[in-house]
Amino acid sequence: MSRVWFAKAIKRVLLTLMVGLLTACASLMEQGVSHKSDLQIWVEGDRAFISGVLGADLPEKFTDLIRTSPNVQTIVLVDVPGSVDQEATINTARLIRRLGLNTHITRTGYVVSGGVDLFLGGVQRTIGAGAGVGVHSWLDRLGIDPDELNSSDPIHATYVNFYLAMGIPEDFYWFSLKAAPADRVYFLSPEEIYDYRLDTQ
Repeated sequence: MSRVWFAKAIKRVLLTLMVGLLTACASLMEQGVSHKSDLQIWVEGDRAFISGVLGADLPEKFTDLIRTSPNVQTIVLVDVPGSVDQEATINTARLIRRLGLNTHITRTGYVVSGGVDLFLGGVQRTIGAGAGVGVHSWLDRLGIDPDELNSSDPIHATYVNFYLAMGIPEDFYWFSLKAAPADRVYFLSPEEIYDYRLDTQ
């Protein structure tokens, strides 16, 4: 797969995700992996695997998953480059937590932006060797940048309260805003993953 083709594919996904409020997908060229924009969910034993962009119908799809596969204990994220509906993503992460499910990023897989938020829903969270956890700032569909908002703005509070509920320090939100602009990705180091308590092991 050529880097030129991969860069063009990433641009198409980025343009799609920028439409969603407070979401933006970023370049994944550093990962050297391909990804699908359509969300795919499949079950193997007590594990449900998720791959693709998280959409507005994620809560519905997740509810159907649990209804049809009640034995699922772990949500395995394979390659999740972001979401187009942050509210739906956060609501699903909260549902994962309420159901007492665990989350895992597969070996050499990755989660970016909203994918990270979904991962945080797990009671126990684990990250496979070589997996990537990418964060960046958000940009809404009107072009509003978080730096333009007061730190006490309700938009910030929505994220901060979510992270605190998931056992993640508030600093993680402010860190993600500064780590990379909305059109780029910063992949966390093992030390940062530890410091921000993303992996519970």
